[in-house]
Amino acid sequence: MNVRLLLTVAALLVLVTGCATFPDEGARDWRPQAEGEGELGGPPQIAPTEPAPGPQQQQQAPPPAGPCEDPDPQVVAACLGPVGAIAVLPPGDQALVAERRTGRVLQVRRGADPVEIATVPVDPATGINGLVLSPGYAEDRLVYVLAGTPDGGQVLRIAPGEPPKPVLTGLPNSAGGGLAVDDAHLVVATGAGEGPLAGAVLRIDTLGRPAPGNPDPASPVLARGLTDPGGVCIDPAADTTWVTDRAPTRDVLYRVGEGTLGAPAWTWPERPGVAGCTVLPGTLVVAQSGAEALYLLTPGRDGAFTGDPKPVLEEIYGAVGEVTRAPDGLLWLGTVNRDGTAPGRTDDRVVRIQPPTGGGESAI
Repeated sequence: MNVRLLLTVAALLVLVTGCATFPDEGARDWRPQAEGEGELGGPPQIAPTEPAPGPQQQQQAPPPAGPCEDPDPQVVAACLGPVGAIAVLPPGDQALVAERRTGRVLQVRRGADPVEIATVPVDPATGINGLVLSPGYAEDRLVYVLAGTPDGGQVLRIAPGEPPKPVLTGLPNSAGGGLAVDDAHLVVATGAGEGPLAGAVLRIDTLGRPAPGNPDPASPVLARGLTDPGGVCIDPAADTTWVTDRAPTRDVLYRVGEGTLGAPAWTWPERPGVAGCTVLPGTLVVAQSGAEALYLLTPGRDGAFTGDPKPVLEEIYGAVGEVTRAPDGLLWLGTVNRDGTAPGRTDDRVVRIQPPTGGGESAI
């Protein structure tokens, strides 16, 4: 009996010691058995290192990083801020483009990333409204900018490798304005405001001094009477300066004379948002940001226009704020769609096109 009892106890001790484990290599991270895991709840699972995104997280995921590419072959540069001005570089396949709100001046060319050449300190509410090459750009490589800055409206000179330097100050810090080149001089359009240079067309040399031939030799003012100019352009063949203006009750186009603007050469009572302008042989081109089109006008010998303005490129690129003619005859456009409420995916854009024909169709 005693032998049988001893054998039974010995067997139980072997069974217990064979099923038990004891920590003998230091501390362990002991955790209670979770429901649904291990022997009591099914096979163990490996938890993911990051939670899987739900449907809402997947919809908010950012698009893949990469260059901004617009499928339109006419688009030279995309994903810019609203374009304030364009100056085409010779021979015509690249240009300097000013972003109005940021003050950045970029060199753009199709198939290449924009290159920042300068930054103008601007008041974002007004920003850059004009950009031209120096009359002697081939030799001096200078660029001139019309901008609203924290110190007021200014015309500034940009030299390679140097910060912008003002050459004319005391201009109104207004959202409207324009800048063009007339022979060896700069022509500046300013908006209404305070000071003797407000609401005027100015003509200065590249040092900011009054240009010869102004009504008052001591003043840069060529003519007065502007409210909110959209652009200024020169027709060298006809020796004519044109300026667009957003007046209180209508949009207008002036043929600039000395001393006063006189009666408008054309008016738009519907106020389509006249903006920049440029001159083609026998045709004046006016950008209209509100109408989202270019308008072609044919001036006669007496300065009057033949027929009504013809719209082209309607609702193709949205709001066009800037238009200029390149040395090769092509047109460069700059959009301002980010000033609105529904910009496109690749706005704002710089576009290079064949000049539209006079029949209302585009020769793109």
